[in-house]
Amino acid sequence: RNTVRAVIVQQGQVPITTRSDKIELSPELLTRLYLECDGYAQRVHEKLTEDYAVEIGYSTLTGIIRDLGLGNRESRRCQQVPDKPGEEMQHDTSDYKVKFEAGCVKLIGSLLYFRFSKVRYLKFYRFFNRFMMKCFFHEALMFWGYCAPVCIIDNTNLARLHGTGKNAVIVPEMEQFAKTYGFSFVCHEKGHANRKAGDERGFFTLTTNFFPGRAFKDRQVLNRQALDWATLRCLNRAVGKSKLIPANAFEFEKAYLTRLPEVISAPYLEFQRNIDQYGYISFDGNFYWTPGPGRHEVKVLRYPDHIKIYHRRELL
Repeated sequence: RNTVRAVIVQQGQVPITTRSDKIELSPELLTRLYLECDGYAQRVHEKLTEDYAVEIGYSTLTGIIRDLGLGNRESRRCQQVPDKPGEEMQHDTSDYKVKFEAGCVKLIGSLLYFRFSKVRYLKFYRFFNRFMMKCFFHEALMFWGYCAPVCIIDNTNLARLHGTGKNAVIVPEMEQFAKTYGFSFVCHEKGHANRKAGDERGFFTLTTNFFPGRAFKDRQVLNRQALDWATLRCLNRAVGKSKLIPANAFEFEKAYLTRLPEVISAPYLEFQRNIDQYGYISFDGNFYWTPGPGRHEVKVLRYPDHIKIYHRRELL
């Protein structure tokens, strides 16, 4: 009603107002101060008012800084890649604090995602190094039985030797590992994390759909539920506005993917150990008994979830 009264008084005419003098700041001065203060606008405001006697509101100053583009990274367009069957996979990791019966534990979730069919494979680790990355890929790819020719990753040092994006050079060890399964690692450009948006969305869905309302006794229980969630629930649940069913899409995509052999040797690390006077070897904080009376050197092969002890090519 007050607005209507004001319009009646003005007889429907927009009043001519005169604005106060606008504060003009030299862009060169503001840029220099911004760099001197390491980009902290509050300190820039203090120096303007104290050293240059410029009376200016803080919000006004920050607005001018934004208008000058100081501190803002250039907004770049992300590369768009069409969804084509059998074109690519995506992999990424994310940290989570998971509540177990014994308390909260920080774990690393590893997620493999087929771009076209939207199928996933998920597993959680206490730590994630290059060996664990190999073990995860072996487990995930052997579970699905197929792989795409390209796997998009970020610029992680687990697979990247040097360079970023299209200039990235893959670690020879990881490059040879990928060839065993018929794919190659490709790093996305720096700052273009949404190049693997399927993985990013998958981690968001973990936070909003997997963890709420679930209880985990330990990491083994967590991984069993994660496997069920990723390979059963998500596999048969409609995705997005297109209502795509990943299970059906994956059946169609198989014709465009590389079929893996039924048997591929799992990744392992090799160690040498000596048998002590009691017949045990020490490995990874545990002691393992070996049969026989000898005290010779043995070879230990460490796999993702077990070890094998050999002597002269004989499995002890």
